[in-house]
Amino acid sequence: MSEGIGVVGLYVRDQDEAVEFYVGKLGFKIHTDVRNGDYRWLTVQHPKQASFQLGLFKPQAPALDVATARTVQEIVAKGAMPPLVLVVEDCRAAHQRYAALGVEFTQEPQERYGAVDASFRDPSGNGWKMIEARPDAR
Repeated sequence: MSEGIGVVGLYVRDQDEAVEFYVGKLGFKIHTDVRNGDYRWLTVQHPKQASFQLGLFKPQAPALDVATARTVQEIVAKGAMPPLVLVVEDCRAAHQRYAALGVEFTQEPQERYGAVDASFRDPSGNGWKMIEARPDAR
């Protein structure tokens, strides 16, 4: 039996917009996209991590009432959620590639703590830290 975390969810304001960003710009692949009325279960995967999914969920019923959903969207849009971390082989090259695709960076690549990192946000406001994998950690 295999155990572990399979899906980590992010709140996004628009799931189609999130697909354009995560699939069209970051190169993720759609894993699951099913609907039940107004509810949509949408997950994507990084092409090199088949066992892990990122859920792109709209804050809405049945999980949240209307007022709470609106508050959650506002908090996410302000960048208040903790950043996710994307590990890349070459941070500067990934920065150039993603910037050319329209990813808006909040921090250009910088060398610190023995690695190179940069920061960006998705269209909903979720923060990402992109970190170059250290050669000794690969």
